[in-house]
Amino acid sequence: MPDVTPYLLYEDVAAAIDWLEKAFGLRERLRSADPEGTVSHAEMTIGDGEVMLGWPGPDYQCPRTTGHVSQFVHVNVPDVDAHFEQARAAGAEVLSAPEDQPYGDRRYDAVDLEGHRWSFAQRVRDVPPDEWGATVRRD
Repeated sequence: MPDVTPYLLYEDVAAAIDWLEKAFGLRERLRSADPEGTVSHAEMTIGDGEVMLGWPGPDYQCPRTTGHVSQFVHVNVPDVDAHFEQARAAGAEVLSAPEDQPYGDRRYDAVDLEGHRWSFAQRVRDVPPDEWGATVRRD
């Protein structure tokens, strides 16, 4: 079964590791640094999932710098309200507070220290797709 792993680019990977641990509860698995100590690659886990972080070089501009968003990382957590409180206490920029969604999730959205957008959700009820307006492809 294929896995999908987001690979997010950060101007300061070491700072991102520390912040993501404190705010969103990710855990560092490994890091790779050059002889000067600049972290160029890291891998973090959250639940059974993984997120890779990297430093792309001097030409990179993060979402916070450019003002443009290019992705949204979605993570399912066991207790979205507790997760929200942890993120808010750590200074995460909250875009939306936890709210029940028509498709059965309770979700909130936040921005990390370099402008990457994150969505955290907890399944609170099962809702058939046709009841919230989705169409399921049947092949």
